[in-house]
Amino acid sequence: MKGVRGVSNGNQVAQTLESYFEMAAENNPGLQAKYKDFEAALQKVPQVSSLPDPTFSFGYFISPVETRVGPQRAKFSLSQMFPWFGTLEAQADAASLMADAKYQAFLDARNRLYYSVSEAYYPLIELGRLKTIEQRNIEILQSYKTIANSKFKNGVSPMTDVLRVDIMLKDAQTNLGILNKKEKPLLVAFNNLLNRDENEVVVLQDSLAMELLPENFRRDSLLTNNPMLDAIDLKQQASEKSELAAQRQGLPKVGVGLDYAIVGKRTDMEVEDNGKNIFMPMVSVSIPIFRKKYKAAEKEAQLMQEQYSFQKEETINSLTSGYESIWFQIQQQKDLIDLYEAQILETGQTLNLLFSAYGNSGKDFEEVLRMQQQLLKYEKMKAMAETQYQTALAKLNYITAKTY
Repeated sequence: MKGVRGVSNGNQVAQTLESYFEMAAENNPGLQAKYKDFEAALQKVPQVSSLPDPTFSFGYFISPVETRVGPQRAKFSLSQMFPWFGTLEAQADAASLMADAKYQAFLDARNRLYYSVSEAYYPLIELGRLKTIEQRNIEILQSYKTIANSKFKNGVSPMTDVLRVDIMLKDAQTNLGILNKKEKPLLVAFNNLLNRDENEVVVLQDSLAMELLPENFRRDSLLTNNPMLDAIDLKQQASEKSELAAQRQGLPKVGVGLDYAIVGKRTDMEVEDNGKNIFMPMVSVSIPIFRKKYKAAEKEAQLMQEQYSFQKEETINSLTSGYESIWFQIQQQKDLIDLYEAQILETGQTLNLLFSAYGNSGKDFEEVLRMQQQLLKYEKMKAMAETQYQTALAKLNYITAKTY
């Protein structure tokens, strides 16, 4: 099997996250399964809105039954039952509303898939930045080692300076190797969400844009046009229609039919209408005496309505608390990013001063190395904070049902 080809943000044109959303929506098998579930639910509507099949029967008299107009040879019967007025319409409405609820579940699954794609996409960008930072750190440490070695040969600084930077170089090279190994599982997870070959190259954006978000960003969209809440509302309406259908199923059903009897001619005498076939229209009514099943169906629908009412309340509480938690994470990461930017600037200035002093005196090389590692730490922490910020924002977009 080929190795994972990796990520790219070089010569290839970077694909936007939205373009990966489109790929996932078209190819993800889990999302396709949700849509098939909706399509299957639509097929329930004609099933419950159709009349029962008419009944046709045929009988042949082995021993003809004598009647006034002649012996009956055969008999045909055709009948059709009709449920009480509005029963089929209520059943069709209930099935249609449940299908609409399935579609809202599909929309929620699509939004959740977009969040999963974002959650897998941003760590790939973070990984690329961490590798770049570590590679630059290795290059800096190698230059430090060259300078320290030169100063040692000239008798300006001790051999311990060379050993210290050599130890740090080995740490940095090991860290870079671990980051390289981390790339494969991240790529496989991302490509699997798009249901494509796990060896596909992922073309990333060069940088992450930081949005300036107003207070209560998208808060007004939290409970408006949310597929999770809309699905519950539709299920509750479907239960109301199911209750109505159960009530009407407990009412009499009316049947109409026609009997047609084939009559032979009498040979023993002449009578009026001799051998004339018989037509007999019929009307029947079903009497719903055993009402337990109808009452149970009504009660079931009523209990389902109560369930959906509680479920909606619980979902609203979950969305509201989730919003507050995610908004805190966004603000927290924004504050940390601002802090790390300031620390990187100040640490870089301090490092330049220390390195200049070391270049002149050959002393305090340990402090130069410590400050270099401090700068490295802040750069890595900023990269990770930006990933956390974007991931939290993607989750906020999910629970507020952002459309793309």
